[in-house]
Amino acid sequence: MITPAFNLDQDADHLTLTIRVPYTRTSEFDLFIDGTDFKFYAKPYFLRLTLPGRIVQDGREKARFDIDKGLFTLQVPKETPGENFEGLQMLTSLLAPKGCRSAKPLVEDISAGCSGDAEDEEDEEEFDWQVEQEAYTERSEEELAALQKYGFGNQRSGVFDRLQEELSDVIDVKNPEATTTAERRRARLHAEAAAFSSDHYLADLFEDDEIKRLLKFRPWWADLSCADSEVDGLSFTEDEKEQLRKFNNRSYLLDKAARKQVLLSLVDVLLAYTYEVRSTEGEHNVESPWTIRKLSGTLCWLETYSHTKDVLVSFGRRVMCFPLYRHFDLVSSALRDVVSILQAGTVCVLKCLLDIHKVFRQNEPAYILNDLYITDYCIWIQRVKSKKLMSLCETLKTSCLSKGDLDLELEELEEAAVMVAQEEESDDTRSSDSSEEDEESDDEVQGSISPTNGGGGTPEHCPLQVQPPALTAPIPQEPSSTFLSAEEAEDVRPSASAGSAQLIEELGQRVAEDLTLSDSIRDDGRSHLERSVAQTEQVSRGDETFLEPSSRRNPLLIVHTPE
Repeated sequence: MITPAFNLDQDADHLTLTIRVPYTRTSEFDLFIDGTDFKFYAKPYFLRLTLPGRIVQDGREKARFDIDKGLFTLQVPKETPGENFEGLQMLTSLLAPKGCRSAKPLVEDISAGCSGDAEDEEDEEEFDWQVEQEAYTERSEEELAALQKYGFGNQRSGVFDRLQEELSDVIDVKNPEATTTAERRRARLHAEAAAFSSDHYLADLFEDDEIKRLLKFRPWWADLSCADSEVDGLSFTEDEKEQLRKFNNRSYLLDKAARKQVLLSLVDVLLAYTYEVRSTEGEHNVESPWTIRKLSGTLCWLETYSHTKDVLVSFGRRVMCFPLYRHFDLVSSALRDVVSILQAGTVCVLKCLLDIHKVFRQNEPAYILNDLYITDYCIWIQRVKSKKLMSLCETLKTSCLSKGDLDLELEELEEAAVMVAQEEESDDTRSSDSSEEDEESDDEVQGSISPTNGGGGTPEHCPLQVQPPALTAPIPQEPSSTFLSAEEAEDVRPSASAGSAQLIEELGQRVAEDLTLSDSIRDDGRSHLERSVAQTEQVSRGDETFLEPSSRRNPLLIVHTPE
């Protein structure tokens, strides 16, 4: 039998069922209506529903069949007019046989044999016939009881014994069958501490243009605000409906502690999902399965939580350690997104889970996580009342998470980075001021060297003037009245020691002996040097001192100019 595609709608007094049964004849249609039970048969289609409310078959029902589209529409009156049937979009739960209960939520059919069909021969990859094999042996009940539990509601074990090759690509736990919950948590915290990069975190903190752009993104659930999502027009796509029909409905016997753990793990998965949607701006890519899996401690480390704060801390630490964008504002944004999803009700949560299921279904190793968690969540959430989600939502609203809670020393790291930045800024300022002072000093020196007027005079604040290049010419003898004698020079410098005076006198005598003037220069009167000396004497005023050459004494003697 084929389960047909179907859809349910309602108004105040009627329930409308739309069933797609192409290539059938109306003469073969068979209906059964009894309270909450509804059955439809039209070869080769068969549909059995357990409705959330009672309907009656009293002659007021209406039916029509569109041959071109193959749609059969049936309108059935409600037993209690005005009653609202909840969960009409939860197609998987509607397919459940009435009264079906099972203590074992999963039944696994394992085929150990290999067929010799022609399809195996057409496989593109060449089979390694020399691969080592180990005979599979069934575990005893004692051995199965000793294995660690994981998966949805901690109801699975022994799965990774048969999936050793895919183990490292799916989870980070090395040996999940023998690793206790406490050991997984310690290993997770150690791996997060080792993966944390302060440079990456600070780069995203101070260069946050891309982060600000992502924070402005509005995901599809941003405009949903109430739990009555069906009224707001939130519905499933055809692909989502098809996937819901493919799920095998089952019931889960969970005690109070298990239900709490399942809800907290659901928050953990939704946090990872909302981060991925925001970081890719709603466009999934090849990294999406890795991002969702890596940010969720439930999916990556088979973690279980007992408090809401544990979930938030785990998610915050993993955001700071693994993804491309590592900013604390993205953690806060993901928390607000999850609150919005829970407020929107069960349908919105189910749409998120179906999207995660699709992302994992399209990735080769990640599909295992669908079998362990997501498929069961998609089936289980359809039976959860919106008021339970609202209670969880209120708990999240009152929960707060700070950077100090992550135990990664983020606040200390930020303070140190700010101090270093301030020191570098102050060093740059001092360097800039020093450069400006050097430039001003160079300008002043250039101004003092260059003449202040056309006559080439010497500024008053700079009495010492560098002698012009013409002074390099031979020094002529001057009349005795022009230069001071050695005795007068001795009087000018009374504080000089006797030894220094004697040394200066000897140097002067040596210079006088080496300087000889030709008769032609003496007869010419004033030489070029004499004119320069005369100009120097004219521009020198007051008690200023200058270097005056002498033909008989050391030319470096410092003397006073006569007034």
